[in-house]
Amino acid sequence: MTPGHFDDAASQAQLGASLRTHHLILLGEVHDNARQHALRAKALADYLQEGARPALLMEQFDRDTQPAIDSAMARADVTADQIIAIGQSTGWDWQLYRPYIELAIRYHLPLIAANVSRAETRTIISQGLGPSGFAAEIPDDILRQQTDEIIAAHCGLLGTAQAARMVPAQIARDQFMAQMIQAHREHGVILLAGNGHVRKDIGVPRWLDTTNQAEAYSIGLLESGTESMRNHFNLALLTPAQERPDPCAELTERMPRPSR
Repeated sequence: MTPGHFDDAASQAQLGASLRTHHLILLGEVHDNARQHALRAKALADYLQEGARPALLMEQFDRDTQPAIDSAMARADVTADQIIAIGQSTGWDWQLYRPYIELAIRYHLPLIAANVSRAETRTIISQGLGPSGFAAEIPDDILRQQTDEIIAAHCGLLGTAQAARMVPAQIARDQFMAQMIQAHREHGVILLAGNGHVRKDIGVPRWLDTTNQAEAYSIGLLESGTESMRNHFNLALLTPAQERPDPCAELTERMPRPSR
């Protein structure tokens, strides 16, 4: 990746080759980056047109929506709007995810909810991972790095102890995504999730069993300025940063400086 140089054609070719070559794909994103979504949707459409029929796992749907998704997908006349309505309350920019849902409908893919709900994560933060059925032990390196990532995501406005208390919620999501990959691996899997989840060092791959971990292929779609993260993935592709308001400005207004 050359800083400042963005080659969509080359990225498209690399994505396509990766989808055709690997059985378990963890496909990252910056959630609001429209250019990344366009690259991924085109690569997925080409792959499906060639005859592939993987399970499509989406972070954007909470696991309690799976029965409604299954019921809707079983109808011959189901529309993307009807599927989107099932996840509407979760606050994603659904126009960015519509192309994937349309592909799942067109090609009759298993569409799998791959997230735990906010209510569940609040319970996990207060009670820990074990009572919710997740593995309670968090390796030290994952705990340390996830804590640092949460502090960075909150613009340095969280103290270390407060950020560490939030780590189990992230771990629950990663563990559940890993469970869904293992449950749906038979015909291949494509997981659509944020870059943090698909990191091979501290994300979903760390919670896969040995066989699935060996087969998992993690692709990060990074924005300009974050090239230093490329070693966290099997493959990293670079796009321009999405134009957006400064995410730290509002947090700085709302949150006091941490006491560490």
